[in-house]
Amino acid sequence: MSKTPLPPIEAAGPDWEGARAYVLGRLASELPADLHYHGLHHTQDDVLPAAERLAVRAGLDAEKTLLLNTAALYHDAGFLFRYADNEVLASALAEQTLPQFGYRPEQIQVIQALIEATHMPQYPVGMLQELLCDADLDSLGREDFLETSHSLRREIEARGTFIPLQEWYSRQLEFISTHRYFSAAARALRDAGKERNIAILQRRLEEF
Repeated sequence: MSKTPLPPIEAAGPDWEGARAYVLGRLASELPADLHYHGLHHTQDDVLPAAERLAVRAGLDAEKTLLLNTAALYHDAGFLFRYADNEVLASALAEQTLPQFGYRPEQIQVIQALIEATHMPQYPVGMLQELLCDADLDSLGREDFLETSHSLRREIEARGTFIPLQEWYSRQLEFISTHRYFSAAARALRDAGKERNIAILQRRLEEF
């Protein structure tokens, strides 16, 4: 009696939860305490949730969503090693560690390119890079913009550069006024809030 052939066993996909636990664990225990803006919360509570929202709004499939979310997870991991030009080190960490979580070489290459696209000034190529860059600056259009802005100022001051408040507001106003979200998904979600934050900065400057 002939046997019905069994279907091929599909290889298990990447272990997203394992990668997530690994990176967030390292960020929680190893990031410098004076990263008031770029701390664990920036990745865990700001950029990763923003990437997840934008993936849904942009209609990404499961594969592209995984790549985007993994890049969001790793994008600031370079701060574990140094402050300036940290993206290249985050990319290297992804290359080094993602194979152990079942990511394929071609997936890792995409993730590395996504991470490196967040280097300022941003010049993303393609939808995924645009979405990650937009997730990285999601706070520009949120109600907590001023709070996160002050966190960035404290972080810069902790590294030895004092910026008077009036000058800080002027710099922030110039940045947010000239910034444009790359993706339609981010523009629909955050442009109105960004206009409100521009008005808030203008009012703050008028008080000086």
